[in-house]
Amino acid sequence: MDRFSELKAFVLVGSTGGFSTAARQLGVATSSVTRLVDALEERIGVPLLNRSTRSVTLTDTGHSYFGKAQLILEQLEAADDAASARGSVPQGVLRVTVPVSFCTLYIAPMLAEFGRRYPKVELEVQLSDAFTNMVDESIDVAIRIGAIDQQPSLIARRLAGHQRILCASPAYLAAHGTPATPTALLRHNCLQLAFGGPRRSWRLQRGDDVQDIAVRGTLSVNNGEVIRQAAADGAGIALLADWLVGSDLRSGRLVRLLSDYLASPGTADITADVAVHAVYQANRRGSLKVKAFVDMLAAHLDDVLGQPL
Repeated sequence: MDRFSELKAFVLVGSTGGFSTAARQLGVATSSVTRLVDALEERIGVPLLNRSTRSVTLTDTGHSYFGKAQLILEQLEAADDAASARGSVPQGVLRVTVPVSFCTLYIAPMLAEFGRRYPKVELEVQLSDAFTNMVDESIDVAIRIGAIDQQPSLIARRLAGHQRILCASPAYLAAHGTPATPTALLRHNCLQLAFGGPRRSWRLQRGDDVQDIAVRGTLSVNNGEVIRQAAADGAGIALLADWLVGSDLRSGRLVRLLSDYLASPGTADITADVAVHAVYQANRRGSLKVKAFVDMLAAHLDDVLGQPL
């Protein structure tokens, strides 16, 4: 069998954790991928995958072989690009998925310039607040906000921090008072940002003092921009990302509250490194179009998010 096809099938199975997903990516039958991986294991004389009815994982040897095989495929792709004179200009279809509010604020303003700078790249942007399977959806770059679980098949580039801010409008505070302590939030209308159901508590921490406050409110929405607008219009107190409310805080439309506390929805580890990341598959680290988009976004965010709140 073709050794290149064996390597490509193995790397895809190792990246996706399944034969059927790899087969969809290759556009072949699952049985064909199975035969290719079986032939590879037989040729080198050791098992590379642990197979069960529920999952496919790499063996210890498979982990080591995976990295080397992935590098070989990347080098071959780079050689193809260089030989065909494609290696110097970003081009082709680039599929990106971005959370809705983040795209509106930070991706949309740079799209025209990206198009002028890289006219041979066809950019397809998908707006979604849901977690997207990059392999199944053929996504090149995913902008993800939160803590990142390290995976050998993915590269995550940190683009910006992600701090949550308690805030309300001056009108709301004039009518209802300004909370001076976390427990004072119990007397206020707290607007709930709800993904997968509302989170009925906010965690606040100052030094060793950690308090979980069972907040209540009359509004729960699964979109941060809607909560931001409601808070700015005086509906109540919101707990939102700094990148979402930064301009409102600087203009005075919103006022930051309890600024000496770290804050987070739910009861997750409040000190975890939560950030905005650009995530792409490890076998795409040499892609010029991926690099062009991520580099430009990183520079753009550095400019617009570097202002103090």
